[in-house]
Amino acid sequence: MRTTQELFSLKGKTAIVTGGSRGLGLQMAQALGEQGARLVISSRKQEELDATVAQLHALGIEASCFAGDLSDPGQAQALVEQAIARLGHVDILINNAGATWGAPAEDYPLEAWDKVMNLNVRSIFLVSQAVGKLSMIPRRYGRIINISSIAGLAGNPPDAMQTLAYNTSKGAVVNFTRTLAGEWGRYGITVNSIAPGFFPSKMTKGVLATYGADGLAAAAPLKRLGDDEDLKGAVVLFASDAGKHITGQVLAVDGGVTAV
Repeated sequence: MRTTQELFSLKGKTAIVTGGSRGLGLQMAQALGEQGARLVISSRKQEELDATVAQLHALGIEASCFAGDLSDPGQAQALVEQAIARLGHVDILINNAGATWGAPAEDYPLEAWDKVMNLNVRSIFLVSQAVGKLSMIPRRYGRIINISSIAGLAGNPPDAMQTLAYNTSKGAVVNFTRTLAGEWGRYGITVNSIAPGFFPSKMTKGVLATYGADGLAAAAPLKRLGDDEDLKGAVVLFASDAGKHITGQVLAVDGGVTAV
């Protein structure tokens, strides 16, 4: 029987983290690396990726990067092929890349809808499918962690945020997670989702400016926003053998917002 420390170890494991150059993606990439995983991180901007890889290397974490638009089938395939070439195989996939756009539903621009849905849903499908076919299914092992949001678990209150596409896309991620878990469990692949609440980030900058950090924190039973440590435990649980009997689940990391 393994110890708890051994169950949570990722030594010898490999991982792709999309949207891994900053914010929540970087926090999760760092957590995996701290537990011993070798990484490939991706985002659209090469200069941000280069800086993040240097930051991870300074922490003793082995990491490389891929710049591209993962809503494009060719680039999603290229990410996975290059990751396998560098790492040998892919044990863990963190589907974190995402976008949002605020506008009234009656005037919501089609190009905004397509941008959000393509990155938040289409890219997750493309990358997961490629990882499954090229690495996880043949090896009969894998951990897929999709980053949804508490916005995918409910709508918005009246006179609050106007994020129709974002909420819709994150609701799709929740059911994508459950459905893929049902299909790929036979291959030894677990598929789970983390649903963050409000964390300070580039994506939530506008919301924080409008409602204030104190106002948003007041809505949470714990009276705080997420910080730069609060996703680490959840992602390591789902990525490691400590979570090997958990699949198809959605874990809200939100200070208790969805509990009340």
